[in-house]
Amino acid sequence: MLVNLSIENYALINQLSIDFTDGLSIITGETGAGKSILLGALGLVLGNRADLSSLKNTDKKCIVEATFLIDNYNLKELFEEEDLDYESNTIIRREILPSGKSRAFVNDTPVTLSVLNKLKNSLMDIHSQHQTLELSDINFQFSIIDALAKNKERVASYKRGLKKYNSLLKELKELEENKEEANQQYEYNLHLLNELEEAKLETNEQEVLEERLHKLNNVEDIKLNLTEALQISINEEIGLQTLLHQLNVNLQKISSFSSEYEELSSRIQSVKIELNDIVSELERANEDVEFNPNELEEINDRLQLIYSLQKKHNVSSIDELLLIYNELSEKIGLIENSSEVINKKQAEINDVAKKLDNVAKLISVERQKVIPKLKKELETLLIDLGIVNARFSIKITPCNDYLSNGKDNLEFLFSANKGGEFGELKKVASGGELSRIMLSVKKILSENTHLPTIIFDEIDTGVSGEVSNKIAIIMEQMSKNMQVMAITHLPQIASKGKQHYKVYKEDVKGVTESSLKLLSQEERINEIAEMLHGKSYSESAVNHAKELLGKKNIK
Repeated sequence: MLVNLSIENYALINQLSIDFTDGLSIITGETGAGKSILLGALGLVLGNRADLSSLKNTDKKCIVEATFLIDNYNLKELFEEEDLDYESNTIIRREILPSGKSRAFVNDTPVTLSVLNKLKNSLMDIHSQHQTLELSDINFQFSIIDALAKNKERVASYKRGLKKYNSLLKELKELEENKEEANQQYEYNLHLLNELEEAKLETNEQEVLEERLHKLNNVEDIKLNLTEALQISINEEIGLQTLLHQLNVNLQKISSFSSEYEELSSRIQSVKIELNDIVSELERANEDVEFNPNELEEINDRLQLIYSLQKKHNVSSIDELLLIYNELSEKIGLIENSSEVINKKQAEINDVAKKLDNVAKLISVERQKVIPKLKKELETLLIDLGIVNARFSIKITPCNDYLSNGKDNLEFLFSANKGGEFGELKKVASGGELSRIMLSVKKILSENTHLPTIIFDEIDTGVSGEVSNKIAIIMEQMSKNMQVMAITHLPQIASKGKQHYKVYKEDVKGVTESSLKLLSQEERINEIAEMLHGKSYSESAVNHAKELLGKKNIK
């Protein structure tokens, strides 16, 4: 519930801080005194758009701060989702800067207007004649029935299931579309896959073949140079082996004279061994060098195949071709297994649909049970409120479609006149009748669910006498379960409040300002007396006011 409202530099309000309590709070004041300003400030703090026209002094920022007691509103999950500190007494602050920029905070954490709007419906319901249009909205009508039917958890479960169901349908559609598209490419992809498979490509194969081709294309030059290298190495008179042997003999003869000569002899011996090994390799390599036109042709053909495949797939290596091969294999596999995947997805959808049907059936059964009770309570309340021939026709009809809150169609019809035809509320009910129907609905809802603070903004317009007294009694009954505020011009309603606030204007240093104050017992008597008989009220008006307030123990 709302426990405090502070306003600074907003419209005609310079500075204001007022505390509120539980039960029924009455707000009165002359037309134009600033009751709409109060509602506008509450709208700002709950996420409504604002502009510079909200500022009383355009050189200073506007601040609206509201403190709510939120323990009964089950908001911990929402606070966790939005990364907000949860406090029993939660403070929401809205600032409008002179630049026109707006800032919002929840318990000093900056938030967006979308977060405020999420909190709005759980914290406060500002009811005006405009809101009565909700009565014709089928979702609102279902919410009334479901509140009485205690369907909250069932509907929440259904909505979770419906979200999953729709998600699975989307996945199935994508699978079917992908299958159709893939089928169109299947033959071509299969041809490409077979082509790569037949090529039997191997990693590094291209590099090996290109090196071998290079050798075969230069076989004469290789043969000539290998032969000359062997001649230089093994010539009996001036070959490297002969010369190295002679060098080794010379150093061996003197190796015993010095460790230096011995080391040189050892090194020459190592070089001789290495040269002999090189000569052996040269002889082998020379023997292997042979021009083979058949091999040359085979390598050329193989490389041309590789180059052709690379060009077709716009790549430059065998590794990339192998990657494409794997991708094609996967595509082909998906196509060949797509029917199985689609069947599994359809089975999953059928399973979710079956569960949805079961929950929807339970919701529908409970709805059917409470309709007679809802119809009776609404008609009884409306008779008390002066619509003596009020009748409702409420019918639930199961359907095959998965709707947002179940599988029911709803017909919610009304007749205000004896023998009159039933019709849609927005077509057959007047503005005053709609207001009283909405009040009756809120009364019923307040007894069956946790409603946020509700502000009735002149819901009593167009009524008087005993009807206004009945409206006041209903508000008083509602206030036992929730915080109720009523902006009213009727003394009968004003007298039923647990506390009474007055909005008024005054001139401060030549400037008109609006303010709000909690009335004392004496001030309250005078205010109601004025509501009864105008500013020049008599002693009888005061006595009448005391009589109205008698139940509040005011003397």
